[in-house]
Amino acid sequence: MRRYRLLAIFLLSTLFSVPSAFCSDLAVIHARIYPSPTDSPIEDGAILAHDGRILAVGPTAQIKIPRDATVIDCHGLVVTAGFWNSHVHILTPALLRSSELSSADLTSQLQEMFTRWGFTTVFDVASVLKNTNLIRRRIEAGEVQGPRILTVGEPFWGKGGTPIYVKAYLEANHVSIPDVESTAQATERVQQQIRDGADGIKIFANSIEADGILNLPLDLAKVIVAGAHRAGKPVFAHVSNDQGTEVALQSGVDILTHTTPSDELWSSPFAQRLVAAHLALTPTLTLWDVEATRAKASPDYIQTGMTRAARQLQAFSDAGGQVLFGTDIGYIDQFNTSEELTWMSRAGLTFPQLLASLTTNPATRFGYASHSGRLAPDMDADFVVLDADPAKDVTALSKIHQVFRAGRQIYPLH
Repeated sequence: MRRYRLLAIFLLSTLFSVPSAFCSDLAVIHARIYPSPTDSPIEDGAILAHDGRILAVGPTAQIKIPRDATVIDCHGLVVTAGFWNSHVHILTPALLRSSELSSADLTSQLQEMFTRWGFTTVFDVASVLKNTNLIRRRIEAGEVQGPRILTVGEPFWGKGGTPIYVKAYLEANHVSIPDVESTAQATERVQQQIRDGADGIKIFANSIEADGILNLPLDLAKVIVAGAHRAGKPVFAHVSNDQGTEVALQSGVDILTHTTPSDELWSSPFAQRLVAAHLALTPTLTLWDVEATRAKASPDYIQTGMTRAARQLQAFSDAGGQVLFGTDIGYIDQFNTSEELTWMSRAGLTFPQLLASLTTNPATRFGYASHSGRLAPDMDADFVVLDADPAKDVTALSKIHQVFRAGRQIYPLH
Protein backbone atom coordinates (compact mmCIF):
# COMPACT_ATOMS: atom_id res chain seq x y z
CA MET A 1 0.00 0.00 0.00
CA ARG A 2 2.84 2.38 0.92
CA ARG A 3 4.41 1.73 -2.49
CA TYR A 4 1.17 2.76 -4.24
CA ARG A 5 0.92 5.93 -2.15
CA LEU A 6 4.48 6.86 -3.12
CA LEU A 7 3.69 6.17 -6.76
CA ALA A 8 0.59 8.37 -6.57
CA ILE A 9 2.60 11.19 -5.01
CA PHE A 10 5.23 10.87 -7.75
CA LEU A 11 2.63 10.96 -10.51
CA LEU A 12 0.90 14.00 -9.04
CA SER A 13 4.18 15.86 -8.63
CA THR A 14 5.07 15.03 -12.22
CA LEU A 15 1.67 16.17 -13.45
CA PHE A 16 1.92 19.52 -11.74
CA SER A 17 5.51 20.06 -12.86
CA VAL A 18 4.67 19.64 -16.56
CA PRO A 19 2.95 23.01 -17.14
CA SER A 20 5.97 24.97 -15.97
CA ALA A 21 8.13 23.06 -18.43
CA PHE A 22 5.83 23.64 -21.35
CA CYS A 23 4.48 27.07 -20.37
CA SER A 24 7.71 28.86 -19.42
CA ASP A 25 7.86 32.63 -19.80
CA LEU A 26 9.51 34.31 -22.76
CA ALA A 27 10.86 37.84 -22.58
CA VAL A 28 12.05 39.91 -25.54
CA ILE A 29 13.87 42.98 -24.24
CA HIS A 30 15.63 46.16 -25.41
CA ALA A 31 13.84 46.26 -28.80
CA ARG A 32 12.18 49.03 -30.76
CA ILE A 33 8.58 47.74 -30.76
CA TYR A 34 5.75 48.68 -33.10
CA PRO A 35 2.69 47.45 -31.16
CA SER A 36 0.37 48.15 -34.12
CA PRO A 37 0.34 50.18 -37.33
CA THR A 38 -1.31 53.11 -35.52
CA ASP A 39 0.60 53.10 -32.21
CA SER A 40 3.82 55.00 -31.63
CA PRO A 41 6.88 52.79 -31.31
CA ILE A 42 8.12 51.80 -27.88
CA GLU A 43 11.81 52.58 -27.53
CA ASP A 44 13.89 50.08 -25.54
CA GLY A 45 10.75 47.99 -25.26
CA ALA A 46 9.98 44.55 -23.92
CA ILE A 47 7.39 41.84 -24.48
CA LEU A 48 6.62 39.24 -21.83
CA ALA A 49 4.75 36.13 -22.98
CA HIS A 50 3.43 33.06 -21.17
CA ASP A 51 1.65 29.98 -22.49
CA GLY A 52 1.36 31.39 -26.02
CA ARG A 53 -0.16 34.73 -25.00
CA ILE A 54 1.31 38.16 -24.32
CA LEU A 55 1.30 39.20 -20.65
CA ALA A 56 2.82 42.66 -20.98
CA VAL A 57 4.26 45.11 -23.50
CA GLY A 58 6.10 48.29 -22.57
CA PRO A 59 9.47 49.86 -21.77
CA THR A 60 11.97 47.24 -20.65
CA ALA A 61 12.58 49.08 -17.37
CA GLN A 62 8.89 48.75 -16.48
CA ILE A 63 8.40 45.03 -17.27
CA LYS A 64 9.16 42.63 -14.44
CA ILE A 65 10.89 39.62 -15.96
CA PRO A 66 10.56 36.31 -14.05
CA ARG A 67 13.88 34.82 -13.03
CA ASP A 68 13.28 31.59 -14.94
CA ALA A 69 12.10 33.27 -18.16
CA THR A 70 13.86 32.72 -21.46
CA VAL A 71 15.27 36.17 -22.22
CA ILE A 72 16.17 37.36 -25.72
CA ASP A 73 18.12 40.60 -25.97
CA CYS A 74 17.00 42.49 -29.09
CA HIS A 75 19.17 45.57 -28.69
CA GLY A 76 19.32 47.32 -32.07
CA LEU A 77 16.47 45.19 -33.48
CA VAL A 78 12.81 45.91 -34.23
CA VAL A 79 9.73 43.87 -33.26
CA THR A 80 6.26 43.82 -34.83
CA ALA A 81 3.27 41.50 -34.62
CA GLY A 82 3.54 38.29 -36.64
CA PHE A 83 2.85 38.68 -40.34
CA TRP A 84 -0.08 37.30 -42.33
CA ASN A 85 0.22 36.26 -45.99
CA SER A 86 -3.34 36.24 -47.32
CA HIS A 87 -2.59 34.64 -50.70
CA VAL A 88 -0.52 31.46 -50.73
CA HIS A 89 -0.86 27.96 -52.14
CA ILE A 90 -0.09 24.71 -50.32
CA LEU A 91 0.36 23.21 -53.74
CA THR A 92 4.07 22.74 -54.41
CA PRO A 93 5.15 19.21 -55.42
CA ALA A 94 6.81 18.59 -52.05
CA LEU A 95 3.88 19.85 -49.98
CA LEU A 96 1.43 17.78 -52.03
CA ARG A 97 3.26 14.71 -50.72
CA SER A 98 3.16 15.84 -47.10
CA SER A 99 2.27 12.37 -45.82
CA GLU A 100 5.60 11.11 -47.16
CA LEU A 101 7.68 13.92 -45.64
CA SER A 102 9.48 13.61 -42.33
CA SER A 103 8.75 16.24 -39.70
CA ALA A 104 12.13 17.85 -40.39
CA ASP A 105 11.58 17.96 -44.16
CA LEU A 106 8.07 19.39 -43.85
CA THR A 107 9.28 21.99 -41.36
CA SER A 108 12.06 22.92 -43.79
CA GLN A 109 9.58 23.38 -46.66
CA LEU A 110 7.31 25.58 -44.55
CA GLN A 111 10.29 27.58 -43.34
CA GLU A 112 11.58 28.24 -46.84
CA MET A 113 8.18 29.43 -48.05
CA PHE A 114 6.66 31.12 -45.01
CA THR A 115 8.27 31.37 -41.60
CA ARG A 116 11.62 32.52 -43.03
CA TRP A 117 9.77 35.64 -44.22
CA GLY A 118 7.95 36.40 -40.97
CA PHE A 119 4.63 34.71 -41.68
CA THR A 120 2.99 33.30 -38.58
CA THR A 121 -0.39 32.95 -40.34
CA VAL A 122 -1.13 32.20 -44.00
CA PHE A 123 -4.36 31.86 -45.96
CA ASP A 124 -4.07 29.14 -48.60
CA VAL A 125 -6.38 30.03 -51.49
CA ALA A 126 -6.15 26.83 -53.57
CA SER A 127 -4.89 23.42 -52.62
CA VAL A 128 -6.02 19.86 -51.92
CA LEU A 129 -8.03 20.18 -48.73
CA LYS A 130 -7.31 16.68 -47.42
CA ASN A 131 -3.57 17.21 -47.77
CA THR A 132 -3.63 20.72 -46.30
CA ASN A 133 -5.62 19.45 -43.33
CA LEU A 134 -2.91 16.84 -42.73
CA ILE A 135 -0.22 19.53 -42.68
CA ARG A 136 -2.31 21.60 -40.28
CA ARG A 137 -2.77 18.68 -37.92
CA ARG A 138 0.97 17.99 -37.87
CA ILE A 139 1.67 21.65 -37.03
CA GLU A 140 -1.03 21.80 -34.36
CA ALA A 141 0.30 18.59 -32.78
CA GLY A 142 3.74 20.21 -32.45
CA GLU A 143 5.33 17.58 -34.69
CA VAL A 144 6.07 20.20 -37.36
CA GLN A 145 7.03 23.86 -36.91
CA GLY A 146 5.07 26.16 -39.17
CA PRO A 147 2.52 28.96 -39.42
CA ARG A 148 -1.16 28.87 -38.62
CA ILE A 149 -2.77 27.79 -41.90
CA LEU A 150 -6.23 28.83 -43.02
CA THR A 151 -7.43 27.29 -46.26
CA VAL A 152 -10.14 27.28 -48.92
CA GLY A 153 -9.18 23.83 -50.20
CA GLU A 154 -10.11 23.17 -53.81
CA PRO A 155 -11.29 26.25 -55.77
CA PHE A 156 -14.50 26.48 -57.81
CA TRP A 157 -14.60 27.10 -61.56
CA GLY A 158 -17.22 26.59 -64.24
CA LYS A 159 -17.48 23.92 -66.92
CA GLY A 160 -14.19 23.72 -68.83
CA GLY A 161 -12.74 26.32 -66.47
CA THR A 162 -9.52 24.66 -65.33
CA PRO A 163 -6.95 27.45 -65.93
CA ILE A 164 -4.67 26.57 -68.81
CA TYR A 165 -1.55 27.45 -66.83
CA VAL A 166 -2.20 24.82 -64.13
CA LYS A 167 -3.90 22.04 -66.11
CA ALA A 168 -0.74 20.09 -66.92
CA TYR A 169 0.60 20.55 -63.38
CA LEU A 170 -2.59 19.21 -61.80
CA GLU A 171 -2.62 16.22 -64.14
CA ALA A 172 1.06 15.45 -63.50
CA ASN A 173 0.46 15.49 -59.75
CA HIS A 174 -2.81 13.53 -59.95
CA VAL A 175 -4.90 16.38 -58.58
CA SER A 176 -8.53 16.36 -59.69
CA ILE A 177 -10.64 19.47 -59.14
CA PRO A 178 -14.16 19.13 -60.55
CA ASP A 179 -15.89 21.68 -62.74
CA VAL A 180 -19.08 23.22 -61.34
CA GLU A 181 -21.96 22.72 -63.77
CA SER A 182 -25.13 23.31 -61.74
CA THR A 183 -26.35 25.32 -58.77
CA ALA A 184 -27.24 22.12 -56.92
CA GLN A 185 -23.74 20.75 -57.40
CA ALA A 186 -22.26 24.08 -56.31
CA THR A 187 -24.37 24.19 -53.15
CA GLU A 188 -23.50 20.64 -52.12
CA ARG A 189 -19.79 21.09 -52.75
CA VAL A 190 -19.61 24.31 -50.71
CA GLN A 191 -21.31 22.57 -47.81
CA GLN A 192 -19.03 19.54 -48.08
CA GLN A 193 -15.80 21.54 -48.17
CA ILE A 194 -16.85 23.55 -45.13
CA ARG A 195 -17.78 20.35 -43.29
CA ASP A 196 -14.33 19.04 -44.20
CA GLY A 197 -12.64 22.03 -42.60
CA ALA A 198 -12.38 24.80 -45.22
CA ASP A 199 -12.05 28.27 -43.67
CA GLY A 200 -13.25 30.00 -46.82
CA ILE A 201 -14.19 29.41 -50.45
CA LYS A 202 -12.53 30.56 -53.66
CA ILE A 203 -14.11 31.04 -57.07
CA PHE A 204 -12.48 31.66 -60.40
CA ALA A 205 -14.72 34.52 -61.52
CA ASN A 206 -13.00 33.99 -64.83
CA SER A 207 -10.36 31.58 -66.03
CA ILE A 208 -7.64 31.96 -68.64
CA GLU A 209 -8.06 29.24 -71.25
CA ALA A 210 -6.22 28.38 -74.47
CA ASP A 211 -8.73 30.28 -76.60
CA GLY A 212 -9.59 33.17 -74.32
CA ILE A 213 -11.03 33.99 -70.90
CA LEU A 214 -14.00 31.99 -69.61
CA ASN A 215 -16.36 33.72 -67.16
CA LEU A 216 -18.06 31.83 -64.33
CA PRO A 217 -21.84 32.10 -64.86
CA LEU A 218 -23.23 34.66 -62.44
CA ASP A 219 -25.95 32.35 -61.11
CA LEU A 220 -23.31 29.81 -60.08
CA ALA A 221 -21.14 32.51 -58.50
CA LYS A 222 -24.07 33.83 -56.48
CA VAL A 223 -25.01 30.37 -55.20
CA ILE A 224 -21.42 29.60 -54.18
CA VAL A 225 -20.98 32.93 -52.40
CA ALA A 226 -24.36 32.68 -50.65
CA GLY A 227 -23.56 29.17 -49.41
CA ALA A 228 -20.22 30.28 -47.99
CA HIS A 229 -21.74 33.33 -46.33
CA ARG A 230 -24.48 31.27 -44.70
CA ALA A 231 -21.70 29.34 -43.00
CA GLY A 232 -19.90 32.58 -42.04
CA LYS A 233 -16.98 31.95 -44.41
CA PRO A 234 -15.24 34.53 -46.63
CA VAL A 235 -15.10 34.15 -50.40
CA PHE A 236 -12.04 34.91 -52.52
CA ALA A 237 -12.25 35.55 -56.25
CA HIS A 238 -9.59 35.11 -58.89
CA VAL A 239 -10.18 37.79 -61.51
CA SER A 240 -8.37 38.26 -64.81
CA ASN A 241 -10.15 41.31 -66.19
CA ASP A 242 -13.00 43.76 -65.58
CA GLN A 243 -15.60 41.12 -66.51
CA GLY A 244 -14.34 38.86 -63.75
CA THR A 245 -14.37 41.77 -61.32
CA GLU A 246 -18.02 42.39 -62.25
CA VAL A 247 -18.86 38.76 -61.47
CA ALA A 248 -17.14 39.18 -58.11
CA LEU A 249 -18.97 42.42 -57.37
CA GLN A 250 -22.41 41.18 -58.37
CA SER A 251 -22.08 37.88 -56.52
CA GLY A 252 -20.93 39.46 -53.25
CA VAL A 253 -17.35 38.19 -53.04
CA ASP A 254 -15.20 39.40 -50.12
CA ILE A 255 -11.60 39.39 -51.41
CA LEU A 256 -10.11 39.97 -54.86
CA THR A 257 -6.96 37.88 -55.15
CA HIS A 258 -5.23 40.00 -57.83
CA THR A 259 -4.97 43.30 -59.55
CA THR A 260 -5.64 43.08 -63.32
CA PRO A 261 -2.82 44.91 -65.13
CA SER A 262 -3.65 43.44 -68.54
CA ASP A 263 -7.00 45.27 -68.44
CA GLU A 264 -8.08 48.86 -67.92
CA LEU A 265 -6.67 51.08 -65.19
CA TRP A 266 -8.97 51.37 -62.20
CA SER A 267 -10.59 54.79 -62.23
CA SER A 268 -11.39 56.55 -58.96
CA PRO A 269 -15.16 55.84 -59.30
CA PHE A 270 -14.46 52.16 -60.06
CA ALA A 271 -12.15 51.86 -57.05
CA GLN A 272 -14.78 53.54 -54.89
CA ARG A 273 -17.31 50.99 -56.13
CA LEU A 274 -15.02 48.16 -55.03
CA VAL A 275 -14.64 49.74 -51.62
CA ALA A 276 -18.39 50.35 -51.27
CA ALA A 277 -18.87 46.61 -51.84
CA HIS A 278 -16.53 45.98 -48.86
CA LEU A 279 -14.03 44.13 -51.01
CA ALA A 280 -10.48 43.59 -49.81
CA LEU A 281 -7.55 43.13 -52.21
CA THR A 282 -4.37 41.06 -52.26
CA PRO A 283 -2.36 42.90 -54.95
CA THR A 284 0.20 40.13 -55.78
CA LEU A 285 2.30 42.64 -57.71
CA THR A 286 5.40 40.45 -57.88
CA LEU A 287 3.34 37.81 -59.70
CA TRP A 288 3.16 39.98 -62.81
CA ASP A 289 6.94 40.38 -62.93
CA VAL A 290 7.40 36.62 -62.55
CA GLU A 291 4.82 35.77 -65.21
CA ALA A 292 6.14 38.28 -67.74
CA THR A 293 9.71 37.11 -67.14
CA ARG A 294 8.63 33.50 -67.71
CA ALA A 295 7.11 34.61 -71.00
CA LYS A 296 10.41 36.31 -71.90
CA ALA A 297 8.74 39.71 -72.22
CA SER A 298 10.89 42.77 -72.80
CA PRO A 299 12.01 44.89 -69.83
CA ASP A 300 9.86 47.78 -71.11
CA TYR A 301 6.78 45.55 -71.28
CA ILE A 302 7.40 44.27 -67.75
CA GLN A 303 7.89 47.78 -66.40
CA THR A 304 4.67 48.97 -68.04
CA GLY A 305 2.66 46.08 -66.66
CA MET A 306 4.08 46.47 -63.16
CA THR A 307 3.35 50.19 -63.21
CA ARG A 308 -0.26 49.55 -64.29
CA ALA A 309 -0.74 47.04 -61.47
CA ALA A 310 0.75 49.48 -58.96
CA ARG A 311 -1.56 52.24 -60.17
CA GLN A 312 -4.57 49.96 -59.71
CA LEU A 313 -3.46 49.28 -56.15
CA GLN A 314 -2.95 52.99 -55.60
CA ALA A 315 -6.47 53.79 -56.81
CA PHE A 316 -7.91 51.14 -54.51
CA SER A 317 -5.88 52.29 -51.52
CA ASP A 318 -6.64 55.97 -52.14
CA ALA A 319 -10.34 55.09 -52.14
CA GLY A 320 -9.93 53.62 -48.66
CA GLY A 321 -9.82 49.96 -49.68
CA GLN A 322 -8.58 47.30 -47.30
CA VAL A 323 -5.29 45.88 -48.60
CA LEU A 324 -4.12 42.42 -47.52
CA PHE A 325 -0.51 41.44 -48.14
CA GLY A 326 -0.39 38.43 -50.46
CA THR A 327 2.20 37.02 -52.81
CA ASP A 328 0.85 33.89 -54.56
CA ILE A 329 3.69 31.88 -53.00
CA GLY A 330 3.25 28.25 -53.95
CA TYR A 331 2.27 29.19 -57.49
CA ILE A 332 5.36 31.38 -57.86
CA ASP A 333 8.58 30.45 -56.09
CA GLN A 334 9.91 33.94 -55.40
CA PHE A 335 9.59 33.66 -51.65
CA ASN A 336 11.58 36.81 -50.83
CA THR A 337 9.05 39.55 -50.09
CA SER A 338 11.26 42.58 -50.75
CA GLU A 339 10.03 43.16 -54.32
CA GLU A 340 6.38 43.03 -53.28
CA LEU A 341 7.05 45.54 -50.50
CA THR A 342 8.95 47.82 -52.87
CA TRP A 343 6.16 47.88 -55.46
CA MET A 344 3.46 48.39 -52.82
CA SER A 345 5.50 51.33 -51.55
CA ARG A 346 5.75 52.70 -55.08
CA ALA A 347 1.95 52.47 -55.23
CA GLY A 348 1.87 54.99 -52.40
CA LEU A 349 1.40 52.73 -49.38
CA THR A 350 3.21 54.08 -46.34
CA PHE A 351 4.97 51.98 -43.72
CA PRO A 352 1.92 52.00 -41.40
CA GLN A 353 -0.29 50.91 -44.32
CA LEU A 354 2.11 48.13 -45.26
CA LEU A 355 2.30 46.95 -41.66
CA ALA A 356 -1.50 46.99 -41.51
CA SER A 357 -1.68 44.84 -44.65
CA LEU A 358 0.54 42.32 -42.88
CA THR A 359 -1.15 42.41 -39.47
CA THR A 360 -4.31 44.23 -38.43
CA ASN A 361 -6.11 44.22 -41.80
CA PRO A 362 -6.14 40.42 -42.28
CA ALA A 363 -6.77 39.80 -38.58
CA THR A 364 -9.83 42.04 -38.82
CA ARG A 365 -11.02 40.71 -42.17
CA PHE A 366 -10.85 37.07 -41.11
CA GLY A 367 -12.24 37.45 -37.60
CA TYR A 368 -9.04 37.17 -35.55
CA ALA A 369 -8.72 40.78 -34.37
CA SER A 370 -9.54 39.92 -30.75
CA HIS A 371 -6.31 37.97 -30.38
CA SER A 372 -4.08 38.52 -33.43
CA GLY A 373 -2.46 41.33 -35.40
CA ARG A 374 -1.26 43.53 -32.52
CA LEU A 375 1.21 43.36 -29.66
CA ALA A 376 -0.81 43.86 -26.50
CA PRO A 377 -1.76 41.92 -23.35
CA ASP A 378 -3.92 38.83 -24.00
CA MET A 379 -3.00 38.78 -27.69
CA ASP A 380 -1.29 35.81 -29.36
CA ALA A 381 2.45 35.79 -28.73
CA ASP A 382 3.12 35.88 -32.48
CA PHE A 383 5.83 38.36 -33.34
CA VAL A 384 8.64 39.07 -35.77
CA VAL A 385 12.10 40.40 -34.93
CA LEU A 386 13.57 42.49 -37.76
CA ASP A 387 17.18 43.40 -38.41
CA ALA A 388 16.36 47.00 -39.32
CA ASP A 389 13.66 49.64 -38.92
CA PRO A 390 10.96 49.43 -41.64
CA ALA A 391 9.89 52.99 -40.89
CA LYS A 392 13.13 54.03 -42.56
CA ASP A 393 13.13 51.42 -45.35
CA VAL A 394 10.05 49.25 -45.93
CA THR A 395 12.14 46.39 -47.32
CA ALA A 396 13.32 45.88 -43.73
CA LEU A 397 10.00 43.98 -43.39
CA SER A 398 11.72 41.25 -45.40
CA LYS A 399 14.90 41.21 -43.29
CA ILE A 400 13.87 38.68 -40.67
CA HIS A 401 15.99 38.00 -37.60
CA GLN A 402 13.65 35.75 -35.62
CA VAL A 403 10.03 34.62 -35.72
CA PHE A 404 7.88 33.49 -32.79
CA ARG A 405 4.50 31.81 -32.93
CA ALA A 406 2.55 31.32 -29.69
CA GLY A 407 5.68 32.33 -27.80
CA ARG A 408 7.78 29.64 -29.44
CA GLN A 409 10.65 30.36 -31.83
CA ILE A 410 9.89 28.92 -35.26
CA TYR A 411 12.65 30.69 -37.19
CA PRO A 412 15.53 30.12 -37.13
CA LEU A 413 15.25 26.68 -35.62
CA HIS A 414 17.89 25.63 -33.11
